[in-house]
Amino acid sequence: MPTISVGRDLLFEALGRTYTQDEFEELCFEFGIELDDVTTEKAIIRKEKHLKEEEEIGGDEEVIYKIDIPANRYDLLCLEGLVQSLRIFCGVDSVPKYTLADISKELMLKMHVKPETSVIRPYVVCAVLRGITFNEARYNSFIDLQDKLHQNICRRRTLVAIGTHDLDTVEGPFTYEALAPSEIEFKPLKQVETFRADKLMEFYKSDLKLKKYLHIIEDSPVFPVIYDRNRTVLSLPPIINGAHSAISLKTKNVFIECTATDLTKAKIVLNTMVTMFSVYCQRKFEVEPVEVIYSDGKSNICPELSPYHMEVSLAYINGIAGVSLEANKVAGLLNKMQLHAQQSVSVDNECIFTVSVPPTRSDVLHACDVAEIALTGYTEVLTWILCSYKENFPMLNRKDDKSTAVIIGNPRSADFEVVRSSLMAGILKTVAHNKDHPKPIKIFEVGDVTVLDELKDVGATNHRQLAALYCGATSGFELIHGLVDRIMEVTGTPFVLPGDNTGYYIERSDEPEFLSGRQANLIYKGKRIGTFGIVHPQVLENFDIPDPCSFVELNMESLLL
Repeated sequence: MPTISVGRDLLFEALGRTYTQDEFEELCFEFGIELDDVTTEKAIIRKEKHLKEEEEIGGDEEVIYKIDIPANRYDLLCLEGLVQSLRIFCGVDSVPKYTLADISKELMLKMHVKPETSVIRPYVVCAVLRGITFNEARYNSFIDLQDKLHQNICRRRTLVAIGTHDLDTVEGPFTYEALAPSEIEFKPLKQVETFRADKLMEFYKSDLKLKKYLHIIEDSPVFPVIYDRNRTVLSLPPIINGAHSAISLKTKNVFIECTATDLTKAKIVLNTMVTMFSVYCQRKFEVEPVEVIYSDGKSNICPELSPYHMEVSLAYINGIAGVSLEANKVAGLLNKMQLHAQQSVSVDNECIFTVSVPPTRSDVLHACDVAEIALTGYTEVLTWILCSYKENFPMLNRKDDKSTAVIIGNPRSADFEVVRSSLMAGILKTVAHNKDHPKPIKIFEVGDVTVLDELKDVGATNHRQLAALYCGATSGFELIHGLVDRIMEVTGTPFVLPGDNTGYYIERSDEPEFLSGRQANLIYKGKRIGTFGIVHPQVLENFDIPDPCSFVELNMESLLL
């Protein structure tokens, strides 16, 4: 779960009002994010440097809000996107209309792609932010967004690498090439001497930040490189930009290039960068396009900022959400989440919404995403992916078979010893911290777990899981069983007899975290994808939960195959 750190005063200034901490936490909760921590710049520095409270350090006492956001909401990874989304949610602003500059194809900047790039990093997309005005806060946010995208959707630059350049220091047209390392020579960012690309690989092996990206290209016979018309190197993706085109607070025109092995993700990354920071351009929300021309003569103009449209019926939304909402209520909720909804009536006299999805909402891919308003009365929670060894095993009555969990080497504290192999501990801890809350407590989480996998290069693999818990005086097997049936119904999976691989059925299970005789395995297309039942009383005691609980956890990826 990504976390962004923003200055409280800067955030409130951009939002146009101040909040008490309780008021802001309530706003975050309603919107679907979480204020995780309130700290100061000095406190952050002390923690990073392991200093004591009384030790003098630089920095100030500006209040910093650390906010957890959903992993697929790339538009919330910076202050600009967070503020825009919250202002739209509160009804202060309408959804921006992003446009491409009205420029002829002849005058458009060109990026020519050489065929050799296909063997290492075949795609590139580009755009220009004209007339941008940076100050220190905006500049830092611009750089920070790149770093967060690199760690998130870009998968540590393996899928996408972002290069940003001062356009006034280079001259188009540009070329994207792949050459032998010995043929590439340039002065990299923050360096004073010129390096040959193969020597640069050796130089950066001692760099704490960049050495983790070297493996992406270092064994390749050719390295990707971007030149301007004067053969000035803009970047050696995905490692480092050239010093010649480095952006600064004085930069007025920014050229952005994203090289990639995944074209779809490259387009999302480019859209995120330009939509978030076009707000600071002289022509607000306007982006200058670039034509990318391939060696076979094919070309495309990017970025693609037009909203796309999908039709969703009111009946579908109410059906998948498990609630009954009026059409006007649904339209209002969608508009608050930047999804403009226009109502119409079909030939069957059914209420239909034509939903416009802006380029900022790359997480909306299907009608089920539009319907993500509420789920059968359960509240979503977000928990840590790291937990203690005790929470992952003994407290759940489980034994460590040494072949499942990823153990953290040299953890900072006992709370973060293991990468969770189940969502159960986090859900139970949430209930334990809220046991005085009125019953029943109905919560769910969709998140990743990690298990050892010797077939993977990194020795482990992630699985996307769904977990839900019902806590109350009448928390019985039938309640969680009903939720399981509802989940399978919504995903279009029929209930079948045991042995039938066309749908799902349940069979007796014997897991130590559940009460014996009150638990079952969920079998989908012949494979076990989850377990549900009554949580064992000993487990509840371990987590200091006085009320009975029923719980289900299943593998979501299995339902998408």
